[in-house]
Amino acid sequence: MAHRTKPNSREKRAAKFPLTLHKPTGQWRKRIRGKDFYFGTDQDAALAEWLRVKEDRLAGRTPKPFDGDMCSLMTLCNHFLTNAKSKRDGGEITSRTFDDYHTSCERILKHIGKSAAVEELRPDDLMKLRRALAKTMNPTSLGNEVGRVRVILRFAFENGLTDKPVRFGDFKRPAKRVLRREKAKAGPKLFEAATIQKLLDGADVQMKAMILLAINCGFGNADCGQLPAAALDLDSGWIDFPRPKTGIGRRCPLWTETVEALKAALSARKSSTDTLVFRTKYGRSWFVDSARCALSAEFRKLCQAVGVYEPGKGFYACRHTFQTIGDEHGDYLATRSIMGHADNTISGTYRERIKDERLRAVVDHVREWLFGCLATKS
Repeated sequence: MAHRTKPNSREKRAAKFPLTLHKPTGQWRKRIRGKDFYFGTDQDAALAEWLRVKEDRLAGRTPKPFDGDMCSLMTLCNHFLTNAKSKRDGGEITSRTFDDYHTSCERILKHIGKSAAVEELRPDDLMKLRRALAKTMNPTSLGNEVGRVRVILRFAFENGLTDKPVRFGDFKRPAKRVLRREKAKAGPKLFEAATIQKLLDGADVQMKAMILLAINCGFGNADCGQLPAAALDLDSGWIDFPRPKTGIGRRCPLWTETVEALKAALSARKSSTDTLVFRTKYGRSWFVDSARCALSAEFRKLCQAVGVYEPGKGFYACRHTFQTIGDEHGDYLATRSIMGHADNTISGTYRERIKDERLRAVVDHVREWLFGCLATKS
C-alpha cells in the first residue's frame, strides 16, 4: 500500500493554528493528554489565552489567573536589560556583566516561562529554576547565577513594575561550607616558583612580559590587555596604572627582569606610537570583556606546551600567587595597595599613601621567592 506523503487539510490547519474549533459549542479548544481545555469563541482572544497558559498546561500545572495589570517575566527582563544597557554604555558595568545578565534573563524565561506574572511567582517556581541550574553548574557558578537572578527580580519592585517584592524562599546561594568544599576539591590557584620559571622559559616576548607583570605586580588579564605605554617609567623602574576593574590607583616597583622584558615587548610592537604595550598578532587588545579572552587562551596553550597545564588554573592564578607570596612578607597593606584592592575601612578612607620602600619590600620578597629558589636548587 502506498504511503501518504502530503499532509491533509486538517494537518495543514493544525500547523498554522494550534487550536481546533469545537463546533457544538463554537469554542476553540486544545486537547492535552486526552483532556480538552476551552478558550472561548473569539479566535484571537483564544489564541492569546492559549499562549499565556501553554507552558503551564503542557507541564501539567494549573495556570495562574489572568491579570492584565500584572508584570510578566518577559516585560521585566526587557525593562531590566534596557536599564543594564544604559549602564554598560555609560561605563557603570562591563560588557561581560551585561552579557551575564542577558544570559540570566534567558534562563529565567526558559525555565519559568515568558508569560508568568512576577507578582505571582512562588518560592517553588524559583526552586525549580535553581534545580535546573544546579545540574550544569558548580557551586560557585550557581551562587553567582542565583545572585544575578535575585538582582533581576528585585528590580521589578524597586522600579515600580510590581506592587510587592518577590518572595524568594530558599532560593539562595550555596552554603559557605559547600563553597569551601568545592574550593578544596579544586585545589589552590597557586603556581610554584619552578612552574613559573618553566612558563617564562617557554614564553614568547609578549607573554614573558605579561607573566612577569602578573607575578611582579599582581596584574590580571584586564591589566595586561589594557596597559598603556604611558603608565611605564622604565628608566626608574616603576609602573603607575589604576586597576581597570575598580579604578583604584596602583603604583608598583618593577624588577630588573620585568623592565628588560617590557623593553623587548615594546621593541617588538609593529608601531612605536601604539598607545598599548601589548597587541595580538591581529593588532587587537589581548583583553576582551567577555568569557572568551585571547590572553587566557594563549596562556593555556603555553601551559600545555611546557607540561604544566591544570584545569581551572589560568593566567589569573599568577595574581593569586603574588597575593599569597606577598602576604608572607607581613605587610598586608602594601600588598593590598599593589593588588589594587578596595579598602572600605575608615582607616582606608584616611590613608593617602604607602611609602615606596614598603612597596619595594613586598616585590623584593616575591622576587627572592621566585628566583632565589632556583639559585638554591642550582
